Amino acid sequence: MKRKSFPLSNRGHVMVSLLAMVGAGVIALSLSSWIWSWPLALSATDPTVVTLNVDDATLRRESKLSASFAPVVERVAPSVVNVFSTKMARNPFGRDLRPLLDDPLFRRFFGDPSDGGAPRQIPRMQKQQSLGSGVIVSKDGHILTNNHVVDGADEVKVALLGNKREYTAKVVGRDPKTDIAVLKIDAGDLPPLTLAASDKVAVGDVVLAVGNPFGLGQTVTRGIVSATRRGGMGIEEYEDFIQTDASINPGNSGGALVDTDGRLVGICTAILSRSGGNQGVGFAVPMDLARNVMEQILKKGRVVRGYLGVSIQDVSPELRKDFSVPEGRGALIGGVTDGGSAADAGLKSGDVIVEFDGEPVADSRDLKLLVGQAAPGAKLELKVLRDGKEKSFSVTLKEMPERLDEAASTGEESVPGEVLRGVALADIDDVARQQFDLPSTLKGALISAIDVDSAAFDAGLREGNVIQEINRQPVANAQETAAAIRKANDKRLVLLVWSQGGSRFVVVDESKEK
Repeated sequence: MKRKSFPLSNRGHVMVSLLAMVGAGVIALSLSSWIWSWPLALSATDPTVVTLNVDDATLRRESKLSASFAPVVERVAPSVVNVFSTKMARNPFGRDLRPLLDDPLFRRFFGDPSDGGAPRQIPRMQKQQSLGSGVIVSKDGHILTNNHVVDGADEVKVALLGNKREYTAKVVGRDPKTDIAVLKIDAGDLPPLTLAASDKVAVGDVVLAVGNPFGLGQTVTRGIVSATRRGGMGIEEYEDFIQTDASINPGNSGGALVDTDGRLVGICTAILSRSGGNQGVGFAVPMDLARNVMEQILKKGRVVRGYLGVSIQDVSPELRKDFSVPEGRGALIGGVTDGGSAADAGLKSGDVIVEFDGEPVADSRDLKLLVGQAAPGAKLELKVLRDGKEKSFSVTLKEMPERLDEAASTGEESVPGEVLRGVALADIDDVARQQFDLPSTLKGALISAIDVDSAAFDAGLREGNVIQEINRQPVANAQETAAAIRKANDKRLVLLVWSQGGSRFVVVDESKEK
């Protein structure tokens, strides 16, 4: 089971856990009365067609809450499978124990292995097994699950509900960025689940989660949709989760979140917990996102995403005034990659994208999801605020490269010492580039040291960051940076800073010094 942690408040920490474990999840879904088939050709040259059951209708919310969901569970349970993955991993204790076993002190406490005791060797490799769930999405054996359930597996087995036979599954494709994977078993006439339009799910809708928590066996829990479009938690690269209080625990990975019509609205993926067990905050990948990934895998064998070529950030309250941006709108461009789609279209650092191909952009996560789901080669219209004025740009998206290009500029010279309170600046030399993994073309002033009690540190600046602009004016080295700060003669500065592979704007307000 993978775990990541982040602070929930000043009072403690919580764990975000992906839900694979020794235990398989079994999911429940029902067929809706509003179903049609969605044929999906694998490729232009492959005549194979995968048929998906899709129901995009809005949930009927006027009906009274049912006294029992047994009919729904009974219909959909056969469509959920257990997924067993096995891989060989190096045993940390795998070594020759003969020198240890020949030690008289060891034999005194643990016995003589020649008397039939401990073996003289421990295997260098050991078998690791994990258990998750999967959802049948086509009659011919295509199964949707989580990537982390099958990641690195040497062998994947699938067991159908009530069927003692295990099938060897082929991993058709995986997408770690959304934690979705597609499997295929050699079986026919299977009962596929119906896929819903998750963008029509509303907070307060009743949902069911069905799985195999802690390996207990098939378990159904009920709750409501607690929130939609959750993100920014660092669980996956592309986050647009449905949050629910339906009880989800380790063992539910790849399981289903189902509405009261029995349609699949999400794939259960992670929980937020202080203890590692359910505390009423679970997350599912929404079906719209999972379906987009699945269809690309089935058509192309991999996921191909659009690429704009910008580093982006949310427009914080401190930055709204500087960039003349209304509240709740826009993704701020920190940097533009040379040769990228944005650069070709004329976009610049400091522009704020407020609309992408007719869709409003509320923040950087909105833009990332919209660009990632757009097809490379598509020609799209962007609306941008530049110095508070709205402008339109036509952009032709490129394909996201396997490794994103490093963007920036270059510079050298030196002015050690403090220019911002608690911050020491230096020029970028070869040693710094290697130490902080800086792009060869990046220019600006390197933060060589920073006081943890400074306003700059509170604003998010760290050692190894590079200041590229002061109050929207580019700086090439430490000397120019120091001069620009003195010229500004202001306790509030807007900096463009390179860190962790991209550029972002930061406001440092020294009037708030402790």
